Amino acid sequence: MQEVKISKWLPWVGAIAMFMQSLDGTILNTALPSIANKLHRSPLEMHSIIIAYTLTLALLIPLSGWLSDKFGSRNIFIMAVAIFTLGSLACALSKTLELLIITRIIQAIGGSMMVPVSRLILLYTYPKNQLLKVINFVTMPGLIGSVIGPTLGGWLVQVASWHWIFLINIPIGFMGIFLSLKVVPNYKREKGKFDFIGLFLFGLGLVLLSLSLEFGGDQTSNLWEFLITFLLGFFLLVIYVIYSKHTYSPLINLNIFKIRTLRIGIIGNLATRLGVGGVPLMLPLMLQVGYGKKPFIAGIMLIFSAITTVIAKSWVVPLVKYFGYRKLLIINTLLLGFIISLFALPNKNTPLVYFIPILILYGAINSIQMASMNSISLADLTLKNASHGNTMLSVTQQLSISFGISVSSMILRGFDASKIFKDVIFTFKATFIVLGLITILSTFIFRRLKSGDGKEMSGVNQ
Repeated sequence: MQEVKISKWLPWVGAIAMFMQSLDGTILNTALPSIANKLHRSPLEMHSIIIAYTLTLALLIPLSGWLSDKFGSRNIFIMAVAIFTLGSLACALSKTLELLIITRIIQAIGGSMMVPVSRLILLYTYPKNQLLKVINFVTMPGLIGSVIGPTLGGWLVQVASWHWIFLINIPIGFMGIFLSLKVVPNYKREKGKFDFIGLFLFGLGLVLLSLSLEFGGDQTSNLWEFLITFLLGFFLLVIYVIYSKHTYSPLINLNIFKIRTLRIGIIGNLATRLGVGGVPLMLPLMLQVGYGKKPFIAGIMLIFSAITTVIAKSWVVPLVKYFGYRKLLIINTLLLGFIISLFALPNKNTPLVYFIPILILYGAINSIQMASMNSISLADLTLKNASHGNTMLSVTQQLSISFGISVSSMILRGFDASKIFKDVIFTFKATFIVLGLITILSTFIFRRLKSGDGKEMSGVNQ
């Protein structure tokens, strides 16, 4: 790997990529009814816009690491941001649902490479004793983007039009391209021929898994659609595992799972997000459906957690240094599950101000959780396996986001269909308690960490 001069602005490139992708993943949700009205379609048909984006991400994320190593990290990152930005403009100019779906796919092609490539650049650039601080910095905009997305989307639709939820990406994209030209190193590594069979098996398997998760959380889908797509996707991934052991240069070298911290970090990421991932969806939904609040009010409540997400980022490095990854993740995961369960306490007569301290705690604890899980996953990667490890983390995060939303939706639907509760509010309360318990159970995964894991990453001398 060539020596490069590290610019102090380099982490901002990763932060911009993380913010753009996470904001785009949530800002559309509150705008779908307005888009449906303007395009003269049923709101139930608009779900295809989100599915098209999610499936494209799942298919192409595994390609990002190979492209970056083969053609240069700066070249691929700039291309990714440019495609995402042009796709955003095309989305805003779309006049029909069919055209909007196509332009969302174009947008997702860029989005599938932005975050994985930007994080790979950071892995190649910074020594391990600086990585925790850097990854913590670039993770925060992603958390903020996912939290403020529904609020911003509702506000833009109310004061302007749905087109602006895509147009706001354009100046951010140009900023990212300009900064990349100035500060991003163009790393290249020797790569063999591309593994097209691996992409077919692994990529299509992920697409079908993602699609099954969409079916699982969609009220218009049935159980058979979920089971068939899930099992077929799982079968293709099993075939890929067998295939990868007998090919010289597989798309993803699964030997990286022998790295204990990566394995625990990825499994912990997936398990924890099953509980956490549904909160940004369930809370505004509960406030609107259960408590009768307006969409903008329901969305703006999440701003309180966004504020503490920013504040808490400065606590992560000292907390990891003091407690170590194992103890911090065990304690923090327990706290996070308990806080999620607290959303079940209010009732119809409870003032909204009650939610503020819970949201403040949720934002801070969730911020610490995400930064810690991501950084311990990358702690023991080397330059040789960084591309494969980073790709697997990116794939896991994308799947876990969909999984978290779908699981929370399935739990809510299950309680609703069972008719156990006469009042819809109690259905939401029970859902939050279950999500909290799922999060608490994921603590057992982090117990498999050792007390000395990640010391080099946190800058603590062993």
